[in-house]
Amino acid sequence: MRHPRILIIGAGLAGTATAIRLLQFARTPLEIVMLERRSEYRYAGVAYHRDGNPWDHVFNIQAGRMSAFREDVDDFVRWANREADRQHWPAPWADFEFVEHGPAPRRIYHDYLTDRMAEARRAAYPGVDLVEAEGEAVDLGIHADDVEATIRHAAGTDTEHTSTLTADHVVLATGLELKWPAFAVDVLAHDAFIRHPYSTDGVRRLLAVPRPASVVIVGTVLSAYDSAALLLRQGHTGPIHLVSRSGTTPRAYPEHHQHDVVQLPVPARLLEPYQNREEFRARIRAEWETACAAVRDDHPEIDQQVVTERVAKAWEPHLPTIIDRIPTDELRRLLDDFGTQIAALRVGAVRYTTSIVEHALSADHGSVEVVIGKVEQIAPVGSDRLAVTVTAPTTRRVIPADLVVCNVGREADYTQVGSRLWKNLLTRQVVMPHQRTGRGIEVDDRGTPLKPGGEPIIPLSAIGVMREGDEIVRNGRAGAFAFNLAAIKNHSIVVAAHLIERLELRCDGAARRAAAEFCHTLVAGESTRPAFEEAVSLEVRRLAARRRDERVRLDARLEAHLRTTVSFRAIRAGAHGHLIRTAVLQEAVKRLTDISVTPRQLRGQLRISADEDTEVT
Repeated sequence: MRHPRILIIGAGLAGTATAIRLLQFARTPLEIVMLERRSEYRYAGVAYHRDGNPWDHVFNIQAGRMSAFREDVDDFVRWANREADRQHWPAPWADFEFVEHGPAPRRIYHDYLTDRMAEARRAAYPGVDLVEAEGEAVDLGIHADDVEATIRHAAGTDTEHTSTLTADHVVLATGLELKWPAFAVDVLAHDAFIRHPYSTDGVRRLLAVPRPASVVIVGTVLSAYDSAALLLRQGHTGPIHLVSRSGTTPRAYPEHHQHDVVQLPVPARLLEPYQNREEFRARIRAEWETACAAVRDDHPEIDQQVVTERVAKAWEPHLPTIIDRIPTDELRRLLDDFGTQIAALRVGAVRYTTSIVEHALSADHGSVEVVIGKVEQIAPVGSDRLAVTVTAPTTRRVIPADLVVCNVGREADYTQVGSRLWKNLLTRQVVMPHQRTGRGIEVDDRGTPLKPGGEPIIPLSAIGVMREGDEIVRNGRAGAFAFNLAAIKNHSIVVAAHLIERLELRCDGAARRAAAEFCHTLVAGESTRPAFEEAVSLEVRRLAARRRDERVRLDARLEAHLRTTVSFRAIRAGAHGHLIRTAVLQEAVKRLTDISVTPRQLRGQLRISADEDTEVT
């Protein structure tokens, strides 16, 4: 009889984070199969793979926010300074001292995740194994006890064959789906058009463009700034046009910036019934100005550049209730029209990237221009140039270009994606598009996809970008915050713990709900609360521990605590004994994924000290 098998479709950031957590959490034999269609993306994805990220291409956010472990906020910086192999790193990075608020090259994240995966494999319990597989999942057959995945294997440029793999559970971690650039259909194969700026070929062509060339970059936010900064650091002297409908550009974080959470009053006027867009926008402006003024007055220590970030974060718990009052069609239009601006209020970028672009945007230099309008068409001109037509309500402009970089790459509407897997799952109604937002698919609070009737598909889980719509309406997280590293960290914890419930603790459906109710009973009971709190604390530390010996020790302490504590002995002997461990796990996961505090605050809140088990030596 084979061990339980989990198939993770996609070995990028989301799939890697989930596999690491499964290797940490599992206590009994388990086979984890990570399927990736492009080997160069394994443990990195399109965003972080080495060949798609030159050394000057840095994270948009500070290095201190890039830990793969939310409960160990310093892990990435610690790895970069103490563990990373810098033998072939160029200056200045070879001797660079990384700090929480500073920059770091994106390409080293590939090495970081590879190292952390190797560490997790070594520290896994006996029989908990990771298998790396190559191929593209093109369909899933959902059965009562398992899932049969159909996998396409390319055997060259012209031939392919398929195979099947049976798993007890499948995790969908497929990453970003490409948006079809309708405005560029005539130039997709043109040498002067880059559709994939983070690909090996895209970077090569961007670096090869002549310095005096005229470049148009479709987009004005973080990805567009990446491309512009890369050109400018290579000494580019020709005009660079950044084009978008809103003209929104990223703000820079102040020096020594640290993230924090402030408490603000509920924006009460936004809870009033929705009437129309204009009156709603007026209410938002009034509440926003009041909230920003309150932060400035009550928190003079907060830099003016991050006031909007503090307000946006403080409002997140209230956004689901506010969103619930907006009609579906209008909600979708608001997200389409203002999603970029909303995201820009919530997140900034490091000065390493923004400063060089802002310098070129200044009147004294003027080599970079932000153009506000919709890209209507990109057409070939002559044999080697392109013409970019940009329209605004009262103007129409044609910009000649030697190179066009397309940074409009993500398709949020899964009914429009080109993936064979998603087309098959949606056509057969295995999964359902997100009804309120039209972004991603419907999932429950554990990331379990839902059928059109709302029934959960028990042997499936989703992690990452396909949960965008759910993150918006459930947690108030808009823009990239719905699927960025911060969201994926929590998704990976919740999904991995859910799979341990299913496959190790045999807790599913009604049993899971009973465990949740049992958890409330234990918390509410005066006689059981102290012992339950101690059990949860031990479980939190076990889940966070990265050394096997530490997990074994904490697991033994937890079992002894549950077995010998007076308040638990009677329960364990009764009908509810098998639910205690599940209830403890559920509460521990809830605390590990608390987004009301910063990761650094979370570590202290969970009583994980600096010298405890999360740091591997």
